[in-house]
Amino acid sequence: MKLDLLKRLPKTDLHLHLDGSLRLPTLIELARERKVELPSTSAAGLRELVFREHYKDLPEYLAGFTYTVGVMQDKEALERVAYELCEDCFAEGVRYIEVRFAPQLHVRRGFEIPEVVRAVDDGLRRAMRDINARPEIASGQQPRFVAGIIVCALRFFTAEFSEGYRRYFEALTDAPGHELYATASLALARAAARLRREEGLNVVGFDLAGREDGYPAAEHHEAYQVAHEAFLGKTVHAGEDYGPESIFQAIGDCHADRIGHGTWLFDTTRMRDGRVEDRQRYVEDLAQFVADKRITIEVCLTSNQQTVPALAADLRQHPFAEMRRRRLSTTFCTDNRLVSNTTVTNELARAVEAFGLTDREVRDCLIYGFKRSFFPGTYLEKRTYVRQVIDSVDRLLAEAGGA
Repeated sequence: MKLDLLKRLPKTDLHLHLDGSLRLPTLIELARERKVELPSTSAAGLRELVFREHYKDLPEYLAGFTYTVGVMQDKEALERVAYELCEDCFAEGVRYIEVRFAPQLHVRRGFEIPEVVRAVDDGLRRAMRDINARPEIASGQQPRFVAGIIVCALRFFTAEFSEGYRRYFEALTDAPGHELYATASLALARAAARLRREEGLNVVGFDLAGREDGYPAAEHHEAYQVAHEAFLGKTVHAGEDYGPESIFQAIGDCHADRIGHGTWLFDTTRMRDGRVEDRQRYVEDLAQFVADKRITIEVCLTSNQQTVPALAADLRQHPFAEMRRRRLSTTFCTDNRLVSNTTVTNELARAVEAFGLTDREVRDCLIYGFKRSFFPGTYLEKRTYVRQVIDSVDRLLAEAGGA
């Protein structure tokens, strides 16, 4: 499938970190205005020193967020970044996004979780209003642009992460670290539920990110129960730098509807639970459950190649090949447009080249994204929207002589 067609096809990005997807010129400008020191003041310099093509591991990949989060500590910056992200996504044919971020990374006195989320919501709403007023959208010729928010809790943090996180250490001085993490995620889940229910913000989901090893998702069960009872969508970063048990915890303890990355779903060598006697059977049963329940995997090819040395040399070794063979529900995502220097179009193009995807398979992955989204509307509204997307995809493929 040609790149031009991939760009024109309506797409989703369901795993999209706000603080990893700034425009480089915006990062430089905001840093200058807010007196945040960067390793370089040029885009080329930042690409060389911070946002590189390859990283030795996940912690090194995450180091750049110190700078992006540092410039996003006020309403104007958050709203601007959210707005520009919508513009960038729309420009490459993405019609639905779920923007995820950790509000507690941006909290300071007088600027609490509700204000942080409102700022991002304002940016997304303004972008949707402007984009959907364009003639090609307003006329109904193309699917409209829709954006929702996924609030993200962290498995691990320190007092240096932000003023918001420092408060947990000050308030719970004698509590063990894991209790602090669970307390913070519970507070976030309750805030998200209120903002959705009482203010009607486009908060559509709840997420858990950060280091998996030693920081199990099960400890955040109470937060996910709150999100579950508030009818929020649930997604969990799992199987990114840990094994199949992490994915099972995400599903069993956190009610996960989707899995972020799921890279090591099939890897028995990464299992640590000594109680499992037959590891291969465990993996087979887990993969079958994921397939049967249509738990969607948010696949981030470029990001995985950057953080997993074993995948760096040959993308064909990515477990997406096995996911495809087993007909799992998968959708391609950018993870971080800036940090990974990618787009959804680029992710699709790389998948087509590495795995030989047919037009029909590309179509299915695109539609999975829309169907498995946490759409901010009624079920009937979502059905109508997805139907419009399917018609648009089929029309474009037919015009190009494809599926």
